[in-house]
Amino acid sequence: MTPAASARFRPGDRVRVRDAWPEEGGRRVHIRTPHFVRGRVGEVERVLGAFANPEDLAFGKPGLPPQPLYHVRFSQPELWPGGGRTDTLTVDIYESWLEAPR
Repeated sequence: MTPAASARFRPGDRVRVRDAWPEEGGRRVHIRTPHFVRGRVGEVERVLGAFANPEDLAFGKPGLPPQPLYHVRFSQPELWPGGGRTDTLTVDIYESWLEAPR
């Protein structure tokens, strides 16, 4: 782990998970970002530090440069219809998957 001083987002920032699907088309890829959060808006709960990219490491690449990893909290209704209004889910998401909400 390296310091996350270069983190683009801070706790309390609202972020959108990129609505990307690199595993389409039969390509062999490793993705840590769950399908059900892609395109959804959450809030940065915590910056965990900067780590090598596991999507590169899975295929023997160095995963460099390290990138910030975040705890992003989502309200359940943002993810699933009928989700409890006060219930949340926290997901670890790398910065390359996050953008400012539109």
